[in-house]
Amino acid sequence: MATDTADQIEDPRQHFMLRALELARQGEGHVEPNPMVGCVIVRSGEIIGAGWHCKYGGPHAEIEALRTAGSAAAGATLYVTLEPCCHTGKTPPCTRAIIEAKLARVVVGCEDPNPQVAGQGLAELRAAGIPFEVGLHEEQARMLIAPFAKLVTKKRPWVLAKWAMTLDGKLATPTGNSQWISNSLSRKVVHQIRGRVDAILVGHGTVKQDDPRLTARPPGTRMATRVVLDSHALLSPQSQLARTANQTPVLLAVREDAPADRCQRLVQLGLEVAKVPANDPSHPGMGIRLDKLLDMLGRRNMTNVLVEGGSHVLGALMALDEIDEVHAFIATKLIGGATAPTPIAGPGLARMADAWQLTTAEVEMLEGDIYVRGRVGRGRGNADCGLRIAE
Repeated sequence: MATDTADQIEDPRQHFMLRALELARQGEGHVEPNPMVGCVIVRSGEIIGAGWHCKYGGPHAEIEALRTAGSAAAGATLYVTLEPCCHTGKTPPCTRAIIEAKLARVVVGCEDPNPQVAGQGLAELRAAGIPFEVGLHEEQARMLIAPFAKLVTKKRPWVLAKWAMTLDGKLATPTGNSQWISNSLSRKVVHQIRGRVDAILVGHGTVKQDDPRLTARPPGTRMATRVVLDSHALLSPQSQLARTANQTPVLLAVREDAPADRCQRLVQLGLEVAKVPANDPSHPGMGIRLDKLLDMLGRRNMTNVLVEGGSHVLGALMALDEIDEVHAFIATKLIGGATAPTPIAGPGLARMADAWQLTTAEVEMLEGDIYVRGRVGRGRGNADCGLRIAE
């Protein structure tokens, strides 16, 4: 295989871990609910083995790298973005393979937050007499596995909030018309995001207003379940969601007291109806408990959930502190209107000092639209967001 060299790099260790991180990202959309992981094996400043976790249930990154390195792995150094696993799941423990390959050293990006591992993999390496170090490019390694970390520690999915708005911050005109705010390239990017998530969540009002399909076109690496917040099971059997439920899953989240006849009619059309506790004054303003719904999606091992609206859904999720990532598409259009909806409703925040700041924010021009994406930091006020302008 072709080899990479680090002869011209001041600290070759960084080069090798960055390469492992780059490889790991190739598993996005394929490996969930597992984490994305990359690995390289290095001897005398050259990469002799490389791999990444390619698909859920398949070999882990370390196994792929060991396979490509073969017997040359003995005495070499292994760089891996995440602590090697030490338990048997879909595949045998990676620690066992590392020990049997007689590697001389292991360099790890970050420890595994999964309670089944959480330092135990490193303990096995220590017991076998294999030296290791942890924390090389740790921040990047932790960012890479953030959705997985939330799922295994909080038992809830990573929530991506998406909206398209005008330059004056409107989701639609005062009459509710919104097609189309963003241009075709922006919509293409949205379809790409849809194609790598486990679920797409919207409120019943959005479905009633827009009658969306909520599918990725063309299909991506995953088929997202379309989740509709519909307290009283009012979804029309003639809606595009109902008419395509046998091709692409639809989960209707209803209150426990939703009319049984309506629920049954939708089940007969191929939808799944899930009863969720009704809201109460102690929780942000939707007809059902969104926190309980997120718990349900977490139990289904859904790692990434894309929320496409409307503003009351996003406002309730913000009040619950459950928005993790933002994808905003801003059209250079103005429509005005005091009653025109804005992206996030709900109670909002009382002080500017408490404003959420996008961290590692990126801004990209999409044929006139402005695409802003980044992860959410809470209460960061004027903190440095690490803004990057995409070329």
